[in-house]
Amino acid sequence: MVVLDVSNIEEKYQAVNGEITALKEISFRVEKGEFVSIVGPSGCGKSTLLSIIAGLMKPTSGEVFVNGEKIKGISNHIGYMLQKDNLLEWRTIYSNVMLGLEIQNNLTPENIERVIQLLKTYELYEFKDKYPSQLSGGMRQRVALIRTLAINPDILLLDEAFSALDYQTRLTVTNDVYKILKQEQVTTIMVTHDIPEGISMADKVIILSQRPAVIKEILTIDFEDENRTPLNCRKNPKFSKYFDYIWKELSSDG
Repeated sequence: MVVLDVSNIEEKYQAVNGEITALKEISFRVEKGEFVSIVGPSGCGKSTLLSIIAGLMKPTSGEVFVNGEKIKGISNHIGYMLQKDNLLEWRTIYSNVMLGLEIQNNLTPENIERVIQLLKTYELYEFKDKYPSQLSGGMRQRVALIRTLAINPDILLLDEAFSALDYQTRLTVTNDVYKILKQEQVTTIMVTHDIPEGISMADKVIILSQRPAVIKEILTIDFEDENRTPLNCRKNPKFSKYFDYIWKELSSDG
């Protein structure tokens, strides 16, 4: 089932030296439960594309559909995670996780029970009365993810969501996040400049060209491993082949 349909997106903006085309004829579809990474040269418009999908920006032309419904602005169907966890330091972990539901005025008994279950399942319940400053960077990011999942989005957007973490923490967190998203069957689009991260987490990798960005290729990632995790993907013989291929595609874009 197609959850996300991005159709002929084009984005132009006015600069001092005239009109600049950032994105050109971007079209792709994402099935329910798929994890898609978007990679491309720095400044090619990856985050701009994510903002358009999120409904934060209106494209110059083209349309975005979620479950067949056209996105015309910020939508409750879409969750968005940025580099910073943006947890509110004066609120407990529990009240941070409930924030999205509060804003939506959707604190039903069913939703509250679901969030409590998420906290228990992903080993955060015992920290519910603590404050963000008392948690490690990796745990904070898990809290931010649970907060986003609490609103039960159809699609999760990750914009360089792990780049603020140190390397070791980043590897652990991507493993944790991947497990959560696959268990909850959340359809995910991730923008990353980190090719290994993109490969290790994705079912498909969308490779963008330099600006004006077009889709050079949509590469299917298959490690043929039923117990796949980002960490064991990095040890798979196929991993270096995928990396070399994507690196070559990006390097040939000069």
